[in-house]
Amino acid sequence: MKIRVLLFLVFAIAGAQAARASGPVVADPASVGMSADGLEALRAHFQHYVDEGKLSGLTTLVARKGVVVHFETYGQADKQAGKAVADDAIFRIYSMTKPVTGVGLMMLWEEGKFKLDDPVAKYIPAFADARVFKAQGEDGTVETVPANRQITIRDLMRHTAGLTYGVFGDTPVDKLYQKNGVLEAGLSVEEWMGRLAAQPLLYQPGDAWVYSFAVDVQGRLIEILSGQPLDVYFRERIFKPLGMKDTGFYISNEQAKRLVTMYQVKKEEGLVPTSDPYFPDFTKKPSNFSGGGGLVSSTIDYWRFAQMVANGGELDGVRLLQEETVALMSRDHLPERVNGIAGGKRGLGFGLDFAVVKDVAKQGGYGSVGEFFWGGMANTIFWIDPKEEVVALLMTNILPSNVYPLRPEMHKYVYEAIEAD
Repeated sequence: MKIRVLLFLVFAIAGAQAARASGPVVADPASVGMSADGLEALRAHFQHYVDEGKLSGLTTLVARKGVVVHFETYGQADKQAGKAVADDAIFRIYSMTKPVTGVGLMMLWEEGKFKLDDPVAKYIPAFADARVFKAQGEDGTVETVPANRQITIRDLMRHTAGLTYGVFGDTPVDKLYQKNGVLEAGLSVEEWMGRLAAQPLLYQPGDAWVYSFAVDVQGRLIEILSGQPLDVYFRERIFKPLGMKDTGFYISNEQAKRLVTMYQVKKEEGLVPTSDPYFPDFTKKPSNFSGGGGLVSSTIDYWRFAQMVANGGELDGVRLLQEETVALMSRDHLPERVNGIAGGKRGLGFGLDFAVVKDVAKQGGYGSVGEFFWGGMANTIFWIDPKEEVVALLMTNILPSNVYPLRPEMHKYVYEAIEAD
């Protein structure tokens, strides 16, 4: 009987270790100047979202000085099936694809394949004769003027190219995107680029910051400059070297079993499952690869990517970028007349595919000047704070974007957990 009990305990412990084997080793927070109580407060706060039925499931991760000191899974990946969120759960990361594309493009910049101020038209001729929206007549016709200058690759990386998204605004140019098939699914990348380039620009290049399809154009540039499809380039140059085994534009049927269900908050019904509005089936190879929003990833995979960036371009002996290049990407590149992003109200500049904190007070009073970050449409977030040597992530899949203040709350709890030196 004692032998049976002992064997049971051995197998139970082994099973528990195996269940956590897909996650990182979590170090003592005190070893890197963080409070265990503070991180417990973070965990308890986000657990309330699950307990109150506001979220089905999520993960949170905090690393400092390159060491993971907090990694938690909460709730269910599929509420209806009662399937718990696992360490290796896969999430739709949408616009958190953008920093990956930026890193991929800057790897080619280091190889001398282009200059930041090269005209985009040098590589994608369809952008050569861009025209800019001026006015819309009563009959709906659109008046345009020639662009003052060529769109540059730097413009693409800082969202000052004059492009828009066609879905987040209601301008005449956004409506042209809708009318003229820019948002149509199933196009080849060549046809899609042609349709995008044929639309008038919303503003003169360099005159404004507008979130846009600019990073999808960067993805196409990577294909042209590298001679590889974007999925192959990412896999061979970024994902395999960093050990990101669950990140891609499409995944296997086995991996799809770990893809969390997308939820939507409806006023009367509460939390309900919803279909993915842009990428309905991640088990199928798409007709073109969205460098602006097409990836799925796990929390651990994306942490490895973010930690590589935080380390100045290197992780576990694998270097993707030089430190100077990461410093260049995380520096504000916006012209003074643009006054940051979001009209300057949030104290943010914009680097090369990262937002950059310029005014901590306008960001809620937590964090550091020089912190850089981005998030995804389904309420995912990550940031890197070089001063405090912090990397933090929150992963969930719920719509609409910013339905809850998850990002500022995560920010607050992480910094409250940092202990004074």
